[in-house]
Amino acid sequence: QVTSFQGVAVRSLCTSSPHDHPEHGRLVYKGNLAKAVLGVKFFSYSTSIFNLFMMPYIMLKTGIGFESLLIQAAFYGLIGFFTFVTPVTLHILTKGYVIRLYYKDEMDTYTAITYNAILAEKATVFHQKDVKIPDITKMFTTFYAKTKSMLVNPALFQNPEDYHHLMGYDKSLYFNFENLEEEKEAGERK
Repeated sequence: QVTSFQGVAVRSLCTSSPHDHPEHGRLVYKGNLAKAVLGVKFFSYSTSIFNLFMMPYIMLKTGIGFESLLIQAAFYGLIGFFTFVTPVTLHILTKGYVIRLYYKDEMDTYTAITYNAILAEKATVFHQKDVKIPDITKMFTTFYAKTKSMLVNPALFQNPEDYHHLMGYDKSLYFNFENLEEEKEAGERK
């Protein structure tokens, strides 16, 4: 890589790829909705905080704090729903969305980067043998890493072989035909 610095050519040697992360390994997946997920969650959180700070002012100016108990309960219930339930629901739906996925060849481990509840990046390290594919296709789950659901888009993997290895599709299926014959004979004897 050659860069010009005040008319002098400067050559820098870099041994790692820009897609590598020394701690996590080689980047194999990058989610295309990461900024959208972050933006929607941030907007939801900010409007909830705004609602919390504006509620006393709205109650004093409108006089709703002095109305009947039924109207107060309905009003607080509606505001509470949008203030608390919406951000919690968004977090539950998007907590497994994988922003980036790294792979370490020598240890056969993956590091999935997701957003946690306070919008910080969270790293989840798991081994390929910890990956479980759900029996029934679920809306926001591609696979389970240990017990945590993860959502990835198979089309966004830079190399399809990385996706196949993650899901365990590259393992050969080995059938023990001797045991199969023994089970068949045992079933015929009954």
